[in-house]
Amino acid sequence: MTALPTPRGPLSRAVVTALGHGPDGTLPDASAVDAADPYGDDLQLALYALYELHYRGFEGVADELEWDPALLTLRRDLERPFLAALRADAPHGRTAQQALDELLVEPVEATGSVSHHLSGDGELWQMREYVKLRSLYHLKEADPHLWVVPRLRGRAKAGMVAIEYDEFGAGHADRIHAQLFANLMDDLGLDSAYGRHVDEAPAEALVTVNLMSLFGLHRALRGALIGHFAAVEITSSPGSRRLAAAMRRLEAGPAAEHFYAEHVEADAVHEQVVRHEVVAGLLADEPFLDADIAFGADATGLVEDRLARHLLTAWGEGRSALYTGHTIAA
Repeated sequence: MTALPTPRGPLSRAVVTALGHGPDGTLPDASAVDAADPYGDDLQLALYALYELHYRGFEGVADELEWDPALLTLRRDLERPFLAALRADAPHGRTAQQALDELLVEPVEATGSVSHHLSGDGELWQMREYVKLRSLYHLKEADPHLWVVPRLRGRAKAGMVAIEYDEFGAGHADRIHAQLFANLMDDLGLDSAYGRHVDEAPAEALVTVNLMSLFGLHRALRGALIGHFAAVEITSSPGSRRLAAAMRRLEAGPAAEHFYAEHVEADAVHEQVVRHEVVAGLLADEPFLDADIAFGADATGLVEDRLARHLLTAWGEGRSALYTGHTIAA
């Protein structure tokens, strides 16, 4: 199991301490949370640690803490400003069709695209950093999206399960996409243990993982989760093609190239299913979720753009994009 992460401020310090020793009645209140940056390292790491209780947990942390009332209250307090910031910063007034149609159009300019940079003139150390940060998502790939299945019916449920079946290897453990990513990491000489690189992940990377956990854990946000899922599937194929080319150019290894090559074909099919069965089926059942689907897709683009800017800015200055900060005293 994964070790508890290193705190980055008073909120994450309180969470890590509570997970290691049990809540003792001194967790931060809502006013302390509201004073924090909703996209910042401290709040995002605190959320990440609490969300991880619903996945595989941490070494030495009791399973019962997953549903501890005090920790759930704190998680709610952390989620409120995060969700409010996402709603404020994502585009407003769009329909699901508008949001998803926009994702089908590849930008003419490659500026701001990590996959374009890595396929063109990115260096091996930059690819290794990118893979470390993406491992927080890809080693749990498709897991949070399963939470929406009991909340769907008919076409939406059938389409969602069909895609998830592929994501989990179509019955073959060695083809599970998370395993393929672990193989990719092995080719690059990286530690492929689940969650191992969280202490190297800046807030911008933590946000991308927390977003899908936030959407997945709340039935009220089921439309947003479908929007997130659709955005990932629609944009995956062209980006994966470029990243497969980058792996070839960098001679990263056959498993490294295979992971992205697999996603070129698979996600091209998934994109059709998610649009015409999952999204269309959900809207046929619950048309009032249209704006929520748009929000989920747009919020995904928002946080992915923030991560891309962080990576490309750091690399453009010739420095690491990994988190190198220190714990902030409470």
